[in-house]
Amino acid sequence: MLLTAITWNPSPEIFSIGGFAVRWYGLFFALSFFFGYLIMQKFFNKEGVPIKLLDELTTYMIVGTIVGARLGHVFFYEPAWYLAHPIKILKVWEGGLASHGAGIGIILSILVFSSVRKKPFLWVMDRIVIVVALAGFLIRMGNLMNSEIYGLPTSLPWGFQFLRSTTPSDGLVPRHPTQIYEGLSYLFIFFLLWWYYYKKDGKPALGFLFGLFMILVFGMRFIIEFIKEPQVGFEQGLLLNMGQLLSIPFVIAGGILVFLSFRKKSLSLHK
Repeated sequence: MLLTAITWNPSPEIFSIGGFAVRWYGLFFALSFFFGYLIMQKFFNKEGVPIKLLDELTTYMIVGTIVGARLGHVFFYEPAWYLAHPIKILKVWEGGLASHGAGIGIILSILVFSSVRKKPFLWVMDRIVIVVALAGFLIRMGNLMNSEIYGLPTSLPWGFQFLRSTTPSDGLVPRHPTQIYEGLSYLFIFFLLWWYYYKKDGKPALGFLFGLFMILVFGMRFIIEFIKEPQVGFEQGLLLNMGQLLSIPFVIAGGILVFLSFRKKSLSLHK
């Protein structure tokens, strides 16, 4: 079995100068905002929306993503430890970001932006989720370079030996590269949403893309969690882990949005 495994042992650092290090995860995280801005710029130009609003929206997004992802990890996965060491909450560079927390942070930041700038919340979210799907792919590639968030042991020929695993014995066992599974699913969702946006000439039914995003992204997350190694100790032995429990309400909300968007479209056609 070991002969067919892929040995994975890259350094999480691209380079370091003195005590300063540039890490792959940080690069992919930054690229998610860079490419996201360029894509959103095309959407805004296509629809005649002032670019200065995009600059402000980007600021809201950065704050919402980082704060939400960090607090999501703190309160969903390790609340007792962080409440006993509150200063550690600020040390984001030490790791610990949760995608569900990022999702909540993004939604809240867009709610504030929409209220301040009088732009419909669903209109903003229908476009934001397209670039968020791409960001999900890039961030999972960062997790891959960190040799973290990997899957359960496997005998499949593409199993990865994560030699830099935090648990040395784990690194000797071929495991599902769930970062790749999840990342590629997000990349597919990105292209699907992007294609649909242009298919509808930049005028998709209000809330449809947002709802479809939540169904697909968190649906895939729910499925992949079955072969993912538990992230924290309390998940051991649970029928559904924290990632799956948090995904369920997102999928349900997405289904409601898709239903309402179709219903609204149907009613408008019969007027």
